[in-house]
Amino acid sequence: MFVKIIGSGSFLPGLPIPAEDVDRYLGELTAAPEKVQKWLKRIKPLMKELLEIDFYHFALDPVTRKFTEDNVSMSVKASVEAIADAGLEPSDIELIVYGSAHQDQMPTASVRIQEALGIEQCGEISVHANCTSAYKALLLGADLIRNGRYKNALVVSSGISSSELVAEYYNQPLVKKEELFLRYFLSDGAAAIVLQAAESDNNGLFLDYNYMESIGGFKPSAMGNKRPAYYMNPREEFELGYHHLAQMFQEELRVNFHDPDGSVFLKGLKRMFAKYPVNPDHIKYFQVNFPSRHISELIMDECADLGITRKTLYSKMSTMGYIGPPMALLCLDKIRKEEQLYKGDIILSFVTEVSKFMQAGYVIMSR
Repeated sequence: MFVKIIGSGSFLPGLPIPAEDVDRYLGELTAAPEKVQKWLKRIKPLMKELLEIDFYHFALDPVTRKFTEDNVSMSVKASVEAIADAGLEPSDIELIVYGSAHQDQMPTASVRIQEALGIEQCGEISVHANCTSAYKALLLGADLIRNGRYKNALVVSSGISSSELVAEYYNQPLVKKEELFLRYFLSDGAAAIVLQAAESDNNGLFLDYNYMESIGGFKPSAMGNKRPAYYMNPREEFELGYHHLAQMFQEELRVNFHDPDGSVFLKGLKRMFAKYPVNPDHIKYFQVNFPSRHISELIMDECADLGITRKTLYSKMSTMGYIGPPMALLCLDKIRKEEQLYKGDIILSFVTEVSKFMQAGYVIMSR
C-alpha cells in the first residue's frame, strides 16, 4: 500500500507575543543568582538577533498565571482540523500515533486524545523522543498503513514548553545559564496529519520515506533533566533542582555536534540519502528542524555538497518561535495550505535533537 496525506491541521495558543514580552509572560527570575540575572540581561538582545524570532505563542495567561491549554487539548484542536480537512469523521480514524518531547502522565496522551475526539475504539501509540518524536510517530503511522494493518491514521504532536520555562517552575536560587536560555526560543503549539492507504501513488501528496537513527551511543547527553529512572519525592526533586530542563550551548554543544568529517546532521542526512535516494533537483521545500534560523542557514551551507540549494529552506520560526516536535508536522500543514506544489516536487525534512543525538527525517512527493 502507498501512504497518502489527505489532511492536516495545526493550533497555536493565544495571540502572537512579541519577543520583548517573553519575560512578562514567562515571569521574571527575581530570585535567581545575581550573576545569572546579569547574564540574562546581556543575553536577551543577542538571542533576538541570533534567533530572528519576532513572535511566540504561549498557552499561558500572564495575569492569572494559569495555563489555557495543555498537550492534549492542543492536540485535539489540531486533530479536529486535520480530520475535517481530510473529509473524514473521527470515527473513521483507526490509529492514533502521538509524539511529544517527553511525558509524565497516566493514562498516556494518545488515549486521552482518542477520548476527547469521541473515538470509541482504535489503535494508539505514544512516542516520547524529544524533537524526533513527531518523525517517529509519522514513521509508525506510515509503516502500519503500508503493511495493511490500518487504513486511516492520525499522527499528532504537541509541545507546551512554557510549562517548564515559567518562573514559578524553577527553584530559582539553583538555576543555571544552561537552564534559562531555552526561554528565548521555545514556544507552544500542536499539529496533526491524516494518513490514508492508497493502492496507487498518483494524484496527491505521498509519504515516500521515513528515516530514524541514534548516534548518541558514544556522545554525552546535551539536553535533559537530572531525574533518575524512577519517581522521586516531588519535594526532594524540587529542592535539588533535578526537574530543571537544561541544554549545553556554545563550545560544549559545538564540539559534540561537529565531527572532524562534518556535522552529525549532514552525515545523518547522507546516510538517509544512501538508503532512500532523493533527486536534489526535485526538492521544493527543505524543513530543517532546528530552533535557530542562524543554525539552519549554516546547515544549508553544508547541504550544498548534496546539491540542496539554500532557496529550498522552509521555516516558520520568525512568526511562532520553535514549538519543538510539532514543527515537523506544522510546516507540512502550512506548505499544503499556503504554498504551490507541482507534480514531482519533494518536501524534505530532517532533524538532529541533542538530548542524545537522535536523528530522523521524511521525504514527501507531490504526484
